[in-house]
Amino acid sequence: MASFFIMLLNIVQILLDVASFIIIVQFILSLLISFNVVNTTNEVVRSLDRGLTVITEPVYRPIRRMLPATGAIDFAPLVVLILIRILDLAVLPWLYGLAVSAG
Repeated sequence: MASFFIMLLNIVQILLDVASFIIIVQFILSLLISFNVVNTTNEVVRSLDRGLTVITEPVYRPIRRMLPATGAIDFAPLVVLILIRILDLAVLPWLYGLAVSAG
């Protein structure tokens, strides 16, 4: 049973890494669009931006409701990255320790 739990934690670790990567890519793409380095009239850029927004918006929406309005700066991606880092550095190692001690 402990090996199954460890395998599950490894999958969660991979998903957190993928989520972090997606958030960073979306942030960089939004900066490139904001500074008009890339243009959303390009179908590839528009599709990538739309796809990343569809993936991340359900995570950002509740955080944006809790954060104060800051105008053009969106701190929701930063908050999500901090939460992922907390899970990665504090919660997952603790759960790994529980799994090892139980097995």
